[in-house]
Amino acid sequence: MSYIQILRDFYSEPEGVVRTLRTYTPDAYEAQPNDRFPVLYMLDGQNVYNHPESAIYHTWCANTTLDRLIGEGQLRPWIVVAIDHLPDRFSEYSPWPEPSVGAQGRGWLFVDFLVNHLKPFIDRTYRTLPEPHWTGVLGASLGGLMSLVIGKTHPEAFGRMGAVSPSVMWADGAVFRLWNAPTGRWCKLYMDTGSLERYWFYDLYLDYVSATRDFYHHLKSIGLGDHELRYVVAPDHFHNEQAWQARLADILLWLLEDAKGI
Repeated sequence: MSYIQILRDFYSEPEGVVRTLRTYTPDAYEAQPNDRFPVLYMLDGQNVYNHPESAIYHTWCANTTLDRLIGEGQLRPWIVVAIDHLPDRFSEYSPWPEPSVGAQGRGWLFVDFLVNHLKPFIDRTYRTLPEPHWTGVLGASLGGLMSLVIGKTHPEAFGRMGAVSPSVMWADGAVFRLWNAPTGRWCKLYMDTGSLERYWFYDLYLDYVSATRDFYHHLKSIGLGDHELRYVVAPDHFHNEQAWQARLADILLWLLEDAKGI
């Protein structure tokens, strides 16, 4: 059966903090000891699994979704490494300052941690397929923004990006300027939003519908093709884990399908 291991004291050298990791290994990891497995890194880790030690309210239920898809033969087995966020999530997942919410823009420290410290540790500790076309990062909201940043700045490590309801309007749309050209490497980039994701957050108006649509057109304009970019608008979905849970199976089936053209 699949298994979730929780490591509560993993030190992040770039950030100078201790982090919690929640690692899902599929049934095949134990049943097939000579095989190696691709890895998906998911942000906001306490919200990822259907598990007694996860968040109190709705979660993505990624473990039960993966168990079903793998069991039905729709998806090859993947390892998932879920990384809990820190108390100041706005600053942690903000690569650029956002004065309207007091975000300091410490996101590059998280990028350094994930790329240069956590991924090498996971590749040493587990039987992984470490190549970028077998490595993905998936997050929602600011986590989706971070997925776009990580995949663009480190395509040598992460070939798959899942940007679910991404906060691409953050910091005056700085991610548009970051994505000024394709990565130059093989990639798959999934992006979506719910049709009802428009609301005020204090003095910041967050129109995920228009912003995500505009970013999709921006990505097309710089040369991303339909084979590497998917954009979905989910009817009547709000900005919450319940909506993301409902979309997760379709997200994973596209984002994690076996690589083509390698």
